[in-house]
Amino acid sequence: MPNSTVARPVLSIVRRTAVSAAGVAALVGITAAYTPGTAHAEPTAATPSAADFSDCPPLPSGVDPARWRCEVHNAAPKLTMGKLTVNLAPITMTHAEGPLPDGTDGQVWGTMHTTPTAMSKGLAILPEYGGRSDFYTGQFSLRFRLLGPLLRHSCTIGADAPVDFQLKRSGPSEWLSQDPPLIKFSAYDDTFSAPAAEHCGPLTASLNRILGLQATSGNLMTYDATYTFKTYDQLPER
Repeated sequence: MPNSTVARPVLSIVRRTAVSAAGVAALVGITAAYTPGTAHAEPTAATPSAADFSDCPPLPSGVDPARWRCEVHNAAPKLTMGKLTVNLAPITMTHAEGPLPDGTDGQVWGTMHTTPTAMSKGLAILPEYGGRSDFYTGQFSLRFRLLGPLLRHSCTIGADAPVDFQLKRSGPSEWLSQDPPLIKFSAYDDTFSAPAAEHCGPLTASLNRILGLQATSGNLMTYDATYTFKTYDQLPER
């Protein structure tokens, strides 16, 4: 998705094939171990000196670089959707924010980096940016690609409409360092709706039944994170 300035949140032909009993049995074997704590990724928090500002996006025209900052955000989310519970691999997101020439708050999306989280017997889940974010209010969207030998590469939870999160803080932020800045916080969302997986091939219906998707309630994202920042006048010329 191309970078875009946000002043206010706004928020193939598929061949039909029969689903064999062996294919369903294999899928059940892959997904049977979806219980809390099945897959783990230890939370990691980048130190200020380790933060990478190379993904800072270009600024909108006419803004003051000294009043805009690039934030690098590292998170270790735990996700429950339907019957699936998984500790996701660490996620790094970069964005810019500051006042627009008319005085309103502006944001520019940068990038998101993460890796697939292995779950069981060859299946993995990979979060992808869903195209919407507002870091002033804690809103952002994700898609979740499901990877496995029996699934098409297009298999995604939220493929046509991403999962929208509205994070709420679990408590006050904690400054771990002042110079350079490093802030720690925790947040959660227990109100989002989890859509069904789509475009997975002939096993789509069986996969959704096993995962308990779609799920309109009982979902949870918990989110332990740190972030650091620099104003654009502190960044090297690019």
